[in-house]
Amino acid sequence: MAKNKFHDGPGPSQRQLRVGELIRRTLSEVLARGDVHDPDLNRMSITVGEVRTSPDLRVATAYVLPLGGQGQDEVLKLLARNKGELRRAVSKKLALKFAPDLRFQLDDTFDRMDDTRRMLNQDAVRRDIDG
Repeated sequence: MAKNKFHDGPGPSQRQLRVGELIRRTLSEVLARGDVHDPDLNRMSITVGEVRTSPDLRVATAYVLPLGGQGQDEVLKLLARNKGELRRAVSKKLALKFAPDLRFQLDDTFDRMDDTRRMLNQDAVRRDIDG
C-alpha cells in the first residue's frame, strides 16, 4: 500500500477525523430520533462523545455515555445487540465505500477531566504552578 505523502504523523489523518465526526453526528441523530427498532435502546438517552476510525475506515469505535452516567453496562449491551441496524443506518446516510464495523466503548473523558481538576487543586501542584 502506498504511503500517504500528506500524513506521516502518529495521530489520525484529516480524513479519519472528518469521517469519525460524520459517523458521530449520524449515530447521535439515529439514537436521538429513536430510529432503532429496540424499545429498550430507544428509552435511553445516549451521548456519543467521539468516534475514532481505523486508518482504512473499516472500523469505527464510538465512545458513548448514557445521560446521567447510569446504566453504562446496559447501554453497551444494547448498542452491541443493535450494532447491525446502527451500521445500516450509518451506511445509508454516509457515502462510504464500506460500512464501518461499529464498536462501542464507554466515554471516560469527563472522569479524566475530573481527575485532572482534582490533581490541579492539590497543594503540592499549586505550589509548583504558582512558583
